[in-house]
Amino acid sequence: MPKRVYELAKELKLSSREVIAALAGLGVVAKSHSSTVEADVVAKLVEGAEKGTLKQLAATAVVVRPQRPKRPSHPPAERTAERPSAERTATGPTPATRATAAKKRPDVAVESTAKSEPTAVPAAVESPAAELAAPDAQAPVADKILSIHRGITVSELASMIGVSPTEIIKKLFLLGEAYTVAQSLSDDAAELMCSEHGFTAKIVSPLEQVEAEDSSEDEDVSMLVPRPPVITVMGHVDHGKTLLLDRIRKTDVVAQEHGGITQHIGAYQVHKNDRAITFIDTPGHEAFTQMRARGAKATDIAVLVVAADDGVKPQTVEALAHARAAEVPIVVAVNKIDKPEADPGRVRQQLTEHGLVPEEWGGDTPFVDVSAKSGDKIEDLLDVLLLVADIAELKANPDAPPRGVVIEAHLDKGRGPVATVLVQRGTLQAGDVIVCGASWARVRAMLDDGGTPVKEAGPGTPIQVLGFSTVPQAGDDFRSADSERAARQIAQDRETKRRAAEHVAGRRRVTLEDLYAEARDGEALELTVVLKADVQGSLEAVTDALEKLQVEDASVRVLHRAVGAISENDITLAEASGAVVLGFNVRPDPKARALAEQGGVDIKTYQIIYKLVEEVEAALKGMLRPIFAEEVMGRAQVRETFKVPKVGIIAGSYVEEGVIKRGAKVRLLREGVILADTTVSSLRRFKEDVREVAGGYECGIGMDNYQDIKEGDVFESYEVREVPR
Repeated sequence: MPKRVYELAKELKLSSREVIAALAGLGVVAKSHSSTVEADVVAKLVEGAEKGTLKQLAATAVVVRPQRPKRPSHPPAERTAERPSAERTATGPTPATRATAAKKRPDVAVESTAKSEPTAVPAAVESPAAELAAPDAQAPVADKILSIHRGITVSELASMIGVSPTEIIKKLFLLGEAYTVAQSLSDDAAELMCSEHGFTAKIVSPLEQVEAEDSSEDEDVSMLVPRPPVITVMGHVDHGKTLLLDRIRKTDVVAQEHGGITQHIGAYQVHKNDRAITFIDTPGHEAFTQMRARGAKATDIAVLVVAADDGVKPQTVEALAHARAAEVPIVVAVNKIDKPEADPGRVRQQLTEHGLVPEEWGGDTPFVDVSAKSGDKIEDLLDVLLLVADIAELKANPDAPPRGVVIEAHLDKGRGPVATVLVQRGTLQAGDVIVCGASWARVRAMLDDGGTPVKEAGPGTPIQVLGFSTVPQAGDDFRSADSERAARQIAQDRETKRRAAEHVAGRRRVTLEDLYAEARDGEALELTVVLKADVQGSLEAVTDALEKLQVEDASVRVLHRAVGAISENDITLAEASGAVVLGFNVRPDPKARALAEQGGVDIKTYQIIYKLVEEVEAALKGMLRPIFAEEVMGRAQVRETFKVPKVGIIAGSYVEEGVIKRGAKVRLLREGVILADTTVSSLRRFKEDVREVAGGYECGIGMDNYQDIKEGDVFESYEVREVPR
């Protein structure tokens, strides 16, 4: 099908200039990036891109530039003579006069005479083919990667690529998109404008852009000292990850988890041979993919827990992918070896198929057989982890400004926003001012994993921080700030950019096809929910699970989501929008419950994500319009017709199959063609009215509002029944 030049350039991963030059090599003239390319030419370009011959094709392009008419050349004296000074004075002030007048008025800027001179047009702009054809030509600027945040405004992008905002607005207007200077651009529009000016756009979130800028800081190698390793425990659900950490920490976290599965990220620190080891426990259920990804991002070593009696499962493979993406060493802990059906050899064989070869088989992945229940070989696992940490030579600067990552965050009723953070560099102390995403804090207090207050936390230490302005996003980096005022300003700027990015990401483009589909099928059904959860990680996991629900003609829209108990504001919002309030590990307060009963708002609370997703899916299916199916009940053939006074035509018929019922829906067929679709008004056997006549019997049939019945016609009785989805 025909395509625009910029669409084709995006598909071929080229700039619009290169595509225009290649088209010129084919003898096709494309005036701009919005020119249409026919389907046969598109096929030739795609074939050339696959063979790598587009540059050679562009080099053969013959570019014809329009010749401007030359102005007559006159000597300076002749031009002066043609226009006397009196005439120049009459027609308007000279540049010198304007400059003199401007000096007398300080509020008027001096206009430069160079403004009226035409700007030189680079040869690369006039001839993209010549740029590709010249062997010594400069490399195309399309190789420059420009990192821009999602939701960037027109003015911001214009300043980054060095053009006027008016130019961008004009080009977008010609493409059918209307923007203002302060309006946020969509991802497609931003990429197109960057491509048109010789840049390859890299869309990042506002926080990722800040992280990239901060990561460029140089590290003083002389200040680095050894730090505790950060180890993430990953694996499939119910393979014993939390129980393994309980055995290491000598605690009982499993008893506190709903449904026997971990639904939060926990960070703990233990000691072995007078050395500290930091552990991060991640959930294994598939709904907590994002939480597992954050755990792998913050870790130095990944421990992949696999049950010896269950083997490799889907979340095991997914956890392995996260660990590889983080490029960290992997240690496999084969758990539950005390069970009679345990087969550690089968686990090794399965993981070998995924690229993890045990050291005893000649590979480079340590495997340790353990039993979290009995504690067998737990010490061996810790020794292996310390050995891997020594090989990695993990170091950090404790005197640098503090920096780290948020592992988990929640809203505590008595203490306010609380975040579990992992310090990765520097030393965090009480009273420090830090910025975390769109939130900031003056550290009011710090608690270790046992709830004991501490005054400072060094690199590799997990800690709970109190004093945040709002609940930070789990997975965001935190770093120190000079003052509360600076921290507040940074947080506000990031929040503004984040809202702009969310607005762009949520912008829905309506097409004629969408309008046609809605007009044909009716408005799409949508279940609106207000979602509240206890911690930020669970909130993301539940939101992701709801958005992944796929039910025909129905969808879930999360109107509002937040951390904390269900409040009166949530009930008011749900009542105004007709939404359902869903709570995960939170409950409504008495006032909110009373307001919900008064307003008829439905509140559902859950402690296990399985049940929440299942009930929402069932609710979606219940919202769907019912499906009606037709079932044929009987057929009868007309043998003879009778005309009865005041009644009409009665068909003497023979019931061939099924049953004919009085009042049932019936069609009259003649040679397979439907003549009438009505109901059976009367049904008789001999002189008696009957309710139904079964197959093999004769009867008289009368139809509502139809009298044109002839011998040989067929009655087809049917019912329309609702079929559950």
